[in-house]
Amino acid sequence: MRVLFLALFWLIAATPLSAEPVACRGVLHAGATYTVCTVDLRSTELRLFWRDGSGRPFGSLRAVESDLTGQGRDLLFAMNGGMYEADGSPVGLYVEGGVPFHGVNTASSGGNFALKPNGIFYWKGDKAGVMETQRFLKERPPADFATQSGPMLVVDGKLHPAFIQGSTSLKLRNGVGVADPGHAIFAISENPVSFYDFATLFRDVLLCKNALFLDGSVSSMSTPERRPALLSAGLGPIIGAVARK
Repeated sequence: MRVLFLALFWLIAATPLSAEPVACRGVLHAGATYTVCTVDLRSTELRLFWRDGSGRPFGSLRAVESDLTGQGRDLLFAMNGGMYEADGSPVGLYVEGGVPFHGVNTASSGGNFALKPNGIFYWKGDKAGVMETQRFLKERPPADFATQSGPMLVVDGKLHPAFIQGSTSLKLRNGVGVADPGHAIFAISENPVSFYDFATLFRDVLLCKNALFLDGSVSSMSTPERRPALLSAGLGPIIGAVARK
């Protein structure tokens, strides 16, 4: 019976993406559980949120949701979207609505962000990508929205070279990957996990050739089905999906 259950679980996990605007599911990998949400860029508006209409940082997923509700819009999905300074400002590249509010950061010090290679999650219209920072600077892909973070989890199908199998550095983690340009795949760990195991989730289970770490202990995700009582506050950039008008 256990063998049958596991076979059914992995069959469901490997099922092709549905046409839902945001499709979320639980995934078991390397002894840990994850929530994985796939956003269809053809049927949603995927946006970045940093500051509200008065210029103050939103700071939390709930604040973004409340702002959108006031506009008559429903938030389908949200996740903290990259590393930030103490005042909530982005550490690296931040593009919102085609406007670059913060430039690319190529510094070689600064914790996980500077664990090279780091990278950029970007999208324009219904096409998204994750790209290593130096390649992004070279190719300059068009982007309506972009956020820089680090380290990269998967680069062209290969794990970040600094990740060690069996590492005892375990934390809650969230990140984003792209398996095809029309879908962005977001994952958050429900248990503390290593970088190695988190990266292999994207490479081996979610089949993303490129994936980017977004953050650690402050990791938060919100969907209509997932409304935790406590969500991290004091956040910087936030990624959110709303239904297209």
